[in-house]
Amino acid sequence: MKLNSPQLIDLLKKAYSAEKAASFAYQGHASSVKDKTEKAAIRQIELDEWNHRKEVLAIMKHYGIPISKWYEFRFFFIGKTISLSCHVIGWFMPFYFAGKLESGNVCEYFRMMQLFYDLGISEHNEILYEMGVKEKEHEIYFLSKIKNRKLLPFFEKIFFWGANKSYNDVDLDKKYPIEQSRLYCKK
Repeated sequence: MKLNSPQLIDLLKKAYSAEKAASFAYQGHASSVKDKTEKAAIRQIELDEWNHRKEVLAIMKHYGIPISKWYEFRFFFIGKTISLSCHVIGWFMPFYFAGKLESGNVCEYFRMMQLFYDLGISEHNEILYEMGVKEKEHEIYFLSKIKNRKLLPFFEKIFFWGANKSYNDVDLDKKYPIEQSRLYCKK
């Protein structure tokens, strides 16, 4: 079956490649921190991102969607650059920007669900829901590491993410069930 949604196809291609960038970034982030607990948590997040990439690829293959060579190149470069920068930009910024990135990624998966729903397809709802929720868990983890840092209000003002601002409306304490999760990320 071919998908008749250029927006969804592009979103899948971009998500697939961006998960590689995130994974590479977390490799550098994990190797740059000294605390063993933080290192283990970041490595687990890296593994989650590799798994998301695998799941997105399975959906792409199901519909015969090719991998974008451009996105693969672009996100490889971005991921490796971020990975290296984690060793020179200090402790706070990798946690801050990882949380900001994850905050935006949450809606990526819920938006895919909405676009599939528009096509009358619901077979991917469970995995897309799980990946969206997992991205929210990642966002919360990174925010928890920096929420009491003096730099956070300054960064939040400039980059529009932090303790009082998120790029998604998912609340893990009051999650919608899968059937209603199309209500997320409508803004």
